[in-house]
Amino acid sequence: MAPVRERHGVACAGNWIVDIVHTIEAWPAKSDLVRITDEVEGTGGGAANVLLTLAAFQAGLPLWAMGLVGADRHAATVRRAVATAGADGTHLAETDGAPTAHTHVMNLPGDSRTFFYHPGTNDLLDEADIAVEAVAGAGARVFYLGYVNLLGRLDRVIDGATGAARVLARARAAGMMTVVDLVSTDGPAFRPTVEAALPHVDVLFLNESEAARATGLAMGGPEDQAGITAAARQLQAGGAGQVVIHTPALGLWLGAGGRITVVRPDPVPPEQVVSPVGAGDAFAAGCIYGLHEAWDIPACLRLGHRAAAACLGGATATGAIPPLTALLA
Repeated sequence: MAPVRERHGVACAGNWIVDIVHTIEAWPAKSDLVRITDEVEGTGGGAANVLLTLAAFQAGLPLWAMGLVGADRHAATVRRAVATAGADGTHLAETDGAPTAHTHVMNLPGDSRTFFYHPGTNDLLDEADIAVEAVAGAGARVFYLGYVNLLGRLDRVIDGATGAARVLARARAAGMMTVVDLVSTDGPAFRPTVEAALPHVDVLFLNESEAARATGLAMGGPEDQAGITAAARQLQAGGAGQVVIHTPALGLWLGAGGRITVVRPDPVPPEQVVSPVGAGDAFAAGCIYGLHEAWDIPACLRLGHRAAAACLGGATATGAIPPLTALLA
């Protein structure tokens, strides 16, 4: 099997979701009615957002889509997005056992967004559906899995192990760099699910809220660099090779040698923010591109921040991502 540095391209496995993004004029009280002022549909989820962002960079990276969709109109939306991106959709499996995952996103401009999620086929995704060895054989360099804790069957912890952990172990054994992203959900299984995956993760991406849930450590908000650093070190001690924690205020990267690098993003004027949907995934995609190209850590973080800032200007998760040349200008 070829070493990681001789490989080329990124395989994106995990969540494929159709996002129906509703812009609303206010958040209603219980039983009240509120007007939807705009509505747009796009493809979302960790795997989808990272793959489509990397494709939008127009940098010529080979890309593979891996996951499970239904036999419905939402599946057609996903497959059309993959084809338009020029990615390989061969390993995007199909089932009639559930509808394609979809989310109704309620976006309140100038405030935040709320997600109403139907897991559908994402909850049925299993180890056998993810053809790790096939994409490794095709030369993929990076294997991305997201989102851990939103993968249904793959997240089940049995005797301290999960299907997601076994998939990551297979990816590593096949010669690929493993990259994992988490999701901002909560529940008693959140921490054990993450802990099961850590020994098989080369690079872990998460935000400060997810870091608190994954470690049990208190977090004082997006500016709490000491708390964020403590969480990163605990996750690395649990087995992760490198840990990247991003907040609106900073990106903190704990390297394999224990060195901390912090880069702060340029501020984005509030009037330029259309929606924060997908900004964290855009950040991860920018960093993943830098990892793939063996950039230094500050350069990876800077591209991640610029991709996230661009994402904020669009209603969907990837609709406003420009080519790499524009981001680097």
